[in-house]
Amino acid sequence: MYTTCMFCKASLGANEVVEAFPVGRRLAFDAARGRLWVVCRSCQRWNLTPLEERWEAVEACEKLFRGTRIRTSSENIGLARHAEGLELVRIGTPLRPEFAAWRYGDQFGQRRRRAIVYSTGLFAAAAGGWVLMGTAGALAGGLGLSVVGYANLWKTFRRSVRFRPSDGRLRRMNELIALQTLIRSDDDEVGFLVGTGRGFARSRETEWFAGEDARRAINAILPAVNSEGGSSKMVQAAVSEIETHGHPERLVRQTAEKWREYRHRGRSGLLSGVPHHTRLAFEMALHEEEERRALEGELWRLEQAWREAEEIAAIADDLLLPESASSFVDRHRPQGKRPAE
Repeated sequence: MYTTCMFCKASLGANEVVEAFPVGRRLAFDAARGRLWVVCRSCQRWNLTPLEERWEAVEACEKLFRGTRIRTSSENIGLARHAEGLELVRIGTPLRPEFAAWRYGDQFGQRRRRAIVYSTGLFAAAAGGWVLMGTAGALAGGLGLSVVGYANLWKTFRRSVRFRPSDGRLRRMNELIALQTLIRSDDDEVGFLVGTGRGFARSRETEWFAGEDARRAINAILPAVNSEGGSSKMVQAAVSEIETHGHPERLVRQTAEKWREYRHRGRSGLLSGVPHHTRLAFEMALHEEEERRALEGELWRLEQAWREAEEIAAIADDLLLPESASSFVDRHRPQGKRPAE
């Protein structure tokens, strides 16, 4: 087991996560072909590991990748960052459904629990005084319920949504106005327009945003509108909706195209009229698009490096090996997996 790069001789570093292969801070693996590389952080070259050292390590990397929540994928490459600092590059079909469930299940679940605790805590405090203190408690309980009402009003009407478009002027709105947001399809790269209202309780005029300004607006609005989060069942429904469209970007565009069909209290196209799981799916898809854009250059570079490294690996694995090597690879390959043509 080597510990220095075969190209630049720099140290490959170490990890404490993959027990079967504790070398390297970035490991690239292809379970279908039985490949494992250590990517040098100095020269970015891919060091192919010896055949006999791969199998347990590849299996461990696959399990770690599936269990890592911070990850993104393109068509052929997946990139994950483990909490310990190890980076995993997975070659193969992306794990979209599991990815979304892992990424967002805890986030939306935490919002839901926070909303429940907020509501029940206020009511319990008010009712507790009434139960424990009799007549005096009734007065305290009434006062407490008034406090609950005022707290909910404060939460609804405070201007918690803020974003700053390209003109530099800060836009602020409360949750009630945010729920009256309008979305329309557009032919630009972003794929939609966002119409936001002004006012205290009812939007009296609409200001439209396009392009990156539309993206900034909706990225600030959706977390407020989806502040109650969702149950695991609701999150899975949102994941399924993304899967139905095949890709987050297509979900964003196609949802924007049919936004006028959503109605609420006789008004069409309002964010408040969109089904809950669709709003969650829309937020997921937009977040994935943001991360994809941020890591797009990194994924593109990794894919180019992988294609070059795979050509070398295919030759190296067959070079000077006995004829039984291919059958050895087939025996140790994960069940049902074959290299892509």
